[in-house]
Amino acid sequence: MIPMDWILGLIGGLMIGSAAAIYLLVSGRIMGASGILGGLVDLSSPSLEKAVFVAGLVAAPLAYGMIWGFPQTNLTADTSLLIIAGLFVGIGTRMANGCTSGHGVCGISRFSVRGITATVTFLFFGALAMYVLRHVLGVI
Repeated sequence: MIPMDWILGLIGGLMIGSAAAIYLLVSGRIMGASGILGGLVDLSSPSLEKAVFVAGLVAAPLAYGMIWGFPQTNLTADTSLLIIAGLFVGIGTRMANGCTSGHGVCGISRFSVRGITATVTFLFFGALAMYVLRHVLGVI
């Protein structure tokens, strides 16, 4: 029997892929969450469509958690570490001109060399950071 975590991951992946396809069909644009959020934050391209998209990114997991309960996580309680990690993620997505939703979901599905390269780079450095922070520095 397949563990429930795998089934929920599959359902979540199908939902993200479907959302990316619908967004592309409706707007003609790639669903890159960091680009959409960045356009709202720096006011370079604000729109109701982008605001609704970001609101959905926040509301969907909250609704899930309120209905079925919030999952257990191994998230650190160290707020400063979370802030630093968030800043690194934000800087990295700006440097890569996109995040895992843009490069990973949309880029790979379009066989984009840039998207595939960015995704491999994200995964490699994410794994390296996790190894160093957990096994070398012991902060996670």
